[in-house]
Amino acid sequence: EVQLVDSGGGEVQPGGSLTLSCEGFGFTFRYFDMTWVRQAPGKGPEWVAGINYRGDTTYYEDSVKGRFTISRDNTKNRLYLQMNDLKPEDTALYYCARCLGSAEKEYAEYDYWGQGTQVTVSS
Repeated sequence: EVQLVDSGGGEVQPGGSLTLSCEGFGFTFRYFDMTWVRQAPGKGPEWVAGINYRGDTTYYEDSVKGRFTISRDNTKNRLYLQMNDLKPEDTALYYCARCLGSAEKEYAEYDYWGQGTQVTVSS
């Protein structure tokens, strides 16, 4: 059974940092592009960042460029999102998602999602 388990969320003050983690089970992790998607209260899902299956190509939403870093460790079946200089508008439920194809925003389609981890940025 394919499973993605998200962790690492929390509450931080503006300017703070968090690192999210996603562990994959039940599939060959290194074969798939992966993404992070977030959903703020009252809004639809928003693609945040993507990484190809090798981990050598990354993509970012403009609003997080320079602040967030997506990475992966295929030996541990883990995906990460390092988030720095967090802003209140980053508050959302963050999900990792397995891509059917490319992790680029324009082409990303997903078949499995994690359960989500809450990030709250507030003073």
